[in-house]
Amino acid sequence: MNQIILQKARNPACPANMKKTDWTVEGMTCSNCALSITKYLQKEGMEEVSVNPIDGKVSFINPSQKELQQIESGISQLGYTVVHEATTTTPKKKLLQNNKQRFLFTLPFTALLMLHMFHHWFDLHWLSLPWVQLSLCLPVFALGMRYFGKSAWMSLRSGIPNMNVLVALGSSISFLYSLAGMFWLQNHTYLFFETTASIITLVFLGNYLEEAAMQSTRKSLNKLAQSQRVMANMIAFDDQHQEQIFPLENTQLKTGDLILIRTGETVPIDCKILWGDGSVNEAIITGESLPITKTKKDFLLGGSILESGTVKAQVAATGKDTVLSGILRMAQEAQNEKPPMQKLADRISAVFVPAVLIISLLTYGVNHFGFGVDGVESMMRAIAVLVISCPCAMGLATPAAISVGMGRAAKHGIIFRNAAALESFKNIRQIVFDKTGTLTTGRFVVQQYHTDISDQQFKSIVFSLEKYSNHPIAKSIVLEWKDSKVVRWKKAEEIKGMGVRGEDEEGNVYEVRAKIQNSTSENESVHNIHVYKNGASLGWIDIKDEIRPEAADVVRWMNQQQIKTILLTGDHKDKAILVAKELGIHEVFASHTPEMKLKKIEALNLISPTAMVGDGINDAPALAKATLGISLSEASALAAQQADVILMNKGLRYLPMGLGLGKHTYLTIRQNLFWAFAYNIVAIPVAALGFLTPTFSALAMGFSDVMLAVISLQLYIKKVY
Repeated sequence: MNQIILQKARNPACPANMKKTDWTVEGMTCSNCALSITKYLQKEGMEEVSVNPIDGKVSFINPSQKELQQIESGISQLGYTVVHEATTTTPKKKLLQNNKQRFLFTLPFTALLMLHMFHHWFDLHWLSLPWVQLSLCLPVFALGMRYFGKSAWMSLRSGIPNMNVLVALGSSISFLYSLAGMFWLQNHTYLFFETTASIITLVFLGNYLEEAAMQSTRKSLNKLAQSQRVMANMIAFDDQHQEQIFPLENTQLKTGDLILIRTGETVPIDCKILWGDGSVNEAIITGESLPITKTKKDFLLGGSILESGTVKAQVAATGKDTVLSGILRMAQEAQNEKPPMQKLADRISAVFVPAVLIISLLTYGVNHFGFGVDGVESMMRAIAVLVISCPCAMGLATPAAISVGMGRAAKHGIIFRNAAALESFKNIRQIVFDKTGTLTTGRFVVQQYHTDISDQQFKSIVFSLEKYSNHPIAKSIVLEWKDSKVVRWKKAEEIKGMGVRGEDEEGNVYEVRAKIQNSTSENESVHNIHVYKNGASLGWIDIKDEIRPEAADVVRWMNQQQIKTILLTGDHKDKAILVAKELGIHEVFASHTPEMKLKKIEALNLISPTAMVGDGINDAPALAKATLGISLSEASALAAQQADVILMNKGLRYLPMGLGLGKHTYLTIRQNLFWAFAYNIVAIPVAALGFLTPTFSALAMGFSDVMLAVISLQLYIKKVY
């Protein structure tokens, strides 16, 4: 299983000798910021650049082997900070290091400045004094320029102006205009210190609320990440060959180490049980809350919890090779990818800031020179245009929705390989299922049997013989009839390709045959297993695949959604028809080889976009060819490698949720983009016509991002299927 996720997480386009660099960058507030970093890295020769403004994750390949410290310095000059997780010393905390602290610092000064407008209600004439207003505004302006001004200047130097250019320019113009009014014009009419302070304070507030909202979109992935660093009990042996237990952090474990896991402890790392058994809760990874019984040779996922029992296990994978690390990496890479719908928004965001600067100048010119509006009012309208414009909303529309959708999916064990899969869901009108291992568990159950002796005696003979076979059918019968009385054999042996033969103390020879040799009876040949005593028939057994308990509900839901269901299998037609009839599947294609499956998917894709659900090696080509490939957690490594979505909950239970989340995430992206575009199309003309003050514009700009975050967060609670 860890092999599956590892192979899925790796980038096949990345050459083996080129290591991908992963950083976390602080200071990004929108996609325009992400675009600045992307352009810089591409300019420096970096390849496969991926920048996520939501969580600050930046990844790239450095083919020219340029010094990373030099690249980091360049990002710092743009106004952003590269944060390293592994540091030998605890970094010194900076004063006013986040938007919440900046907002709380500027709020008292801005509140006092705003009070002077109500001096006719209160005796606050002293707040109208120019020197008092300047003194209150100066700390706010200084902090604003330290943050917005520095970022704006760096972005201008890089040739990619960001959102902070508009904020810095709007607040600077009002501040400088107020200074002119104070020292040269000496007229209260020209004092706009409260406008300067309110713009900066309200943008800090908007950024803080946006950060707080976006933080919750990563809740599920953060929960997974937190489970990666836990304590482990390593087993070692002293010079007397006595076991010794050494507590240590799981990051210090190596492949092959022995560990002890007790009741209630978190499984520290991916491992294989050597001794003992227990009940394991894998909900944090698979979304399935019911405990699973694990015993010798079973695989334990790091991050799961041993609810009962004690086991000794051997470490199977460490670091980035573990299943959990692979899940996190896949989810993060999927979040970083941009579906086709986002490309238009990115192109607009790239030219938005220069366009707004031009519109702001035109606003001043047209109002003042075209319509005779006085200079002060024209300037206020131009500042309002600068402040209310919001490329952040357009840039955050897609990543915000994707982050929430991916987070909810991860919580239920649904892992998307790429963001484009989300858009693929909206078009799916037919879904193809493999049979064995997908609709069925891959295990066998006794469908019916017949015997000429007593049931108890018949079961005892079959159970006691099948214990000597490793065949999957034999194992299933042994498991189902395990309460039968054991018959002691004088000798017993498995005959490969035929069955099992045993001889009792009295010399009677019993046989359980999987197929009939030289049978003249057509009735005998239709049954799966026959039982003989001294060559005479004792009875027969029919076996069938065990259908997954959730399969019927899943197929029923697909049918209710008007999604055509198809069974595509390599199994015999009669068996396939029985399964399809039991589950209510519309169409059946049986006895198909992998090549035939591939051609069938190609043909179905021509009719309409098709999803394929499979788990075997023979399903891999079809999964790759389908519009959307979906595999299960028990799938072969090859099948999982070709899939766009992996269901980690050991079954089809959350397939409807995956389809529903894909569709509703797409709808949320569309809704976000509509409001983002509509906001700017309406807000800029309204501000240009003088219906919005710069203060109210700053408030509206900040809350436009929050509105998109709230719309996106509805995906957490929205009924999607």
